Amino acid sequence: MTQGHRHSRKAPIAIIGGSGFIGSNLADSLLSDGEAVLVVDNLGRPGVEQNLDWLAQKHGDRLSAKIVDIRDAGALAAALAPAKAIFHLAAQTAVTTSLTDPAQDFDINLKGTFNVLETARSTGAPVVFASTNKVYGSLPQIAVRQADDHYEPLDEKVRASGVDEKIGLDFCTPYGCSKGAADQYVLDYSKSYGLPTAVLRMSCIYGPRQFGTEDQGWVAHFLLSVLSGRPITIYGDGRQVRDILHVSDAVAAYRGVLARIQDLKGQAFNLGGGPSNAVSLRVLLAEIADMTGSDVALCHDRERVGDQPFFVADTRKLQAAIGWQARVPWREGVCDLASWLLRHRLQPHPEATRYVA
Repeated sequence: MTQGHRHSRKAPIAIIGGSGFIGSNLADSLLSDGEAVLVVDNLGRPGVEQNLDWLAQKHGDRLSAKIVDIRDAGALAAALAPAKAIFHLAAQTAVTTSLTDPAQDFDINLKGTFNVLETARSTGAPVVFASTNKVYGSLPQIAVRQADDHYEPLDEKVRASGVDEKIGLDFCTPYGCSKGAADQYVLDYSKSYGLPTAVLRMSCIYGPRQFGTEDQGWVAHFLLSVLSGRPITIYGDGRQVRDILHVSDAVAAYRGVLARIQDLKGQAFNLGGGPSNAVSLRVLLAEIADMTGSDVALCHDRERVGDQPFFVADTRKLQAAIGWQARVPWREGVCDLASWLLRHRLQPHPEATRYVA
């Protein structure tokens, strides 16, 4: 095993998927602190090249980039050879896409992750993997009751603290299966091979540089739709609750886990906004309407396969491990994202006059 480069101060930290939403914010944070960063990305998602251009213009020579698809094991191994650590954020991210093309979902999320791990096993580079709360399935064991504008768990402890890592894995949909299996492979490579790995099971991350499609980045999607005067489709009744986390807080968590990877290896952690940042779709839409001064045009459709009526992450394990906590309140964070979208993604809808950036 070749491990010498892990101790070189000049060796880069690799971010696979580093041109994406979370990846580009993570890269910016590391580069701003003087780290060398290697972005590995296939630039397959429309618009991500804008994030890479932004990083290059801002940080210059400390940033390097390799245009590589994680499904190409040989090219990936060559690209990652100099990396002293790896953040693996590349993925097929949409449940709906996984249902229409499960083979592609499998190849990217599971086989691609296997390729990453095999490369890391040969170099000794630690790996921090971006997993998802979808590995817990639809959570039928958490009974909920309907309140006026949201669902809430009957269990008082879950209401107070959220869903912890002990709830058990229960994959649902091809996306849940591929990400869940990859999640377990990442953890097993620590057990079987001693590779320093850790997993962050993310709730809904939002913030600047998010693309905001219906299937991925729904907070930005809601804002973009309202600011552009487009209707929003709600699947189910809109009382579904999620804990939303600003990307700056997510970046702090990823960096904190890598900093203590030798102590935390082989562990999975929930990463989300927690109870203080829990919000239903209905409440968020009402806040956006008030913020922008616009009417929100809604369409309704049946709830989607595997949807969780309530998911709020219990992040106490992560807090205890690295001293992390969510610092950006959700209303403040949504305002921040709206301001960024207005400046960088669109001109506001004429009726959106009340919003002040």
